[in-house]
Amino acid sequence: MRTEGDSWDIQTSVGSTALFVAAARMLGGRADDAPAHDEFAQLFMRAAGGEWVELLEGRLAEHPLLTPDFGVPFQQHQIARTRYFDDYVSAATESGVRQVVILAAGLDSRAYRLAWPDGTVIYELDRPQVLEFKRDTLAEAGRKPRAERHEVAVDLREDWPKTLRDSGFDATAPTAWLVEGLLIYLTPDAQDRLFEAIASLSAPGSRVAIEQMDPLPEESVTAMTEDRDATDAAEWVGMIYNEPRTDSVDWFTARGWTGDRINLTDYISRLGGTPVVDGPHQQSLINLVTACRP
Repeated sequence: MRTEGDSWDIQTSVGSTALFVAAARMLGGRADDAPAHDEFAQLFMRAAGGEWVELLEGRLAEHPLLTPDFGVPFQQHQIARTRYFDDYVSAATESGVRQVVILAAGLDSRAYRLAWPDGTVIYELDRPQVLEFKRDTLAEAGRKPRAERHEVAVDLREDWPKTLRDSGFDATAPTAWLVEGLLIYLTPDAQDRLFEAIASLSAPGSRVAIEQMDPLPEESVTAMTEDRDATDAAEWVGMIYNEPRTDSVDWFTARGWTGDRINLTDYISRLGGTPVVDGPHQQSLINLVTACRP
């Protein structure tokens, strides 16, 4: 259960979700025709050891990420949202944006994985333990970022805008913000404060991409928390704030931005996949959003 001021590293609480998501990206991107691929995910899994190596090497047939009712739809979710955010930053840089900020960066490997135009600067914000794990793992593997990368070690519940500016961020330059897999781990008030900070730091021409999720129905929460065989699901429910919150498109358009959303199921269909409409992983609750400041 979350508490005020709680802490984590890459193996515990919210930090551990980064490994879970990286593993889903690895599994979901194995097919040649997958919408996206993350060749760095397996490096993180090996560095983490334990169950992640067992899963990588095919020795955990009962792992939650391999189950047909939850694991396969979750893989599909992760690889689809990866493609969405990949295309988003590609469109941003093609339009001339050269400053990218990834909030709660976790094991996001885009600074290393994607091709970036000359002059692109990427700021990755997360807790120091998470950034250190990523940096050390990729350095040991001989991988180098393909753009100028700045680690901003800060908790997003703190004064992260100041820390970001102190790290070289230019609030007068257009910025592409990434808010991927973050909002459900914030209270509704904290989400709105995050949006306020993004808006205050965004010069004209900036944009933000957001993954947002509607609250889980009460019956789903009950099923996940009471199922003794679904400990991972119960732990995840204890990490999120499953409460109604401001719609991100509404928030930004009310302040003069333009915005649009697509439901995850529609996006999966657009990519040529078959969305999962039933089961414990409820794709229909998730929307992918892009908002732009004129």
